Amino acid sequence: MERDRYVDFLRALAICMVVLGHWLITALVREPGGGIVAPELLAEIPWTQWLTLGFQIMPLFFLAGGHAAGGSWARTRAAGGTAAPWLARRALRLLLPAGAYCALVLIAVGICSAAGVDRSTLRLAGWAMAMQFWFLPVYLLLSALTPVLHAAHRRWGLWVPAAMGAVAVAAGTLVTAGVPAAVGPVNYVLVWGVAYQLGFCWRDGQLTRPLTAGMAVGGALAFAALITLGPYPVSLIRVTGETVGNTDPPSPAMLAWVVAQAGVCLLAAPAARRALRGVRVGRAVGFLGGASMTLYLWHMLPVLLAAVFYLAGLAPGAPLGSAAWWALRVPWLLVLAVLLAGVLAVLRPLERALGRLSEAVAPPPGARHDRPALLWAGLACCVTALAYWSVYGLAPDGRFPTPPALAFAAGTALLTLPHRSAARSPRDGETAAPAREAA
Repeated sequence: MERDRYVDFLRALAICMVVLGHWLITALVREPGGGIVAPELLAEIPWTQWLTLGFQIMPLFFLAGGHAAGGSWARTRAAGGTAAPWLARRALRLLLPAGAYCALVLIAVGICSAAGVDRSTLRLAGWAMAMQFWFLPVYLLLSALTPVLHAAHRRWGLWVPAAMGAVAVAAGTLVTAGVPAAVGPVNYVLVWGVAYQLGFCWRDGQLTRPLTAGMAVGGALAFAALITLGPYPVSLIRVTGETVGNTDPPSPAMLAWVVAQAGVCLLAAPAARRALRGVRVGRAVGFLGGASMTLYLWHMLPVLLAAVFYLAGLAPGAPLGSAAWWALRVPWLLVLAVLLAGVLAVLRPLERALGRLSEAVAPPPGARHDRPALLWAGLACCVTALAYWSVYGLAPDGRFPTPPALAFAAGTALLTLPHRSAARSPRDGETAAPAREAA
């Protein structure tokens, strides 16, 4: 099947909007004593919470991810491959860049800690460099569940995301009612899993135009009702001080936004595909897609680099939220974009080396794993470490996080264990057919 450029575009768009959104709401203020604080824009200026409706488009990443994973897993099954090596191959494409990123940041944390850098400053920097990590454990869990989710999709189709959504609404209602917090984490898999599962349905042509129009309108109306008549805030990013939020864990309002956004995206698909036919557009989408993991991981580093100007008193200041402050957002974004371009250029050799390493250590398409239990244990270690860092940052309490660092390293190593390179051995007189890429 020909690769769908629109799917690649959605993933690139989601990453770019996350980067832009994080940059826009990040505010640095130099205190009279010379220190730097980062006031929370969404809490200080409540009307800015409406901006999150435009920047929270991660549902599109999960939708596109489900579309791609559904095709990849179907091809792997057809080639006789099994789940463990398929998952290892996909997981390593995320974990190796994430591991390189964590290693470099943690080395910096260790050096700064040994040099006596203030722990509160180090904790803030470590949190800023890990704030995007929430996505990785959720996506890895959905990838691990793909064989089961796709089997359910083949049997029940659209009933699967409908059932997942119903359970997510029930769980979200219980969380809002004050039921023990253990119920909440289920919705990370259920709500984002609805978008992922809709990706399967999209790829198999089950989302007709009338249905997607109903998703867009129904989801939008449900979201409007939940934020006006219900207990949920408009912000699609957690705001300090809120008793009820939409993302931590994902709420029924976030689920409504997922459905609405998926519907709009699919309605726009024909026109978008026509616009994406150009060669130059295709190259741009391809470049952003290839650099998406690097963009996602490293996009807060330019903020820390820009903080040097604030520490030196060289950055222009204006009252938070004033007209002058908003005007300064334009050069702020331009400076960060230039810095990120430089970071990407410096990291390009590392990015290519990690790509080659991934191909070298990952199981080939159609492989079988000799010790799948160890592979699943490795994935569990990585997911646990990433989840910990997403909550506490890469320098919790201003210290080097030794246990999660060891867990992540051990987990990644387990994912690279030896494997058998073919799904089955050819019979006498047969020639082994080349495995098909399950990208």
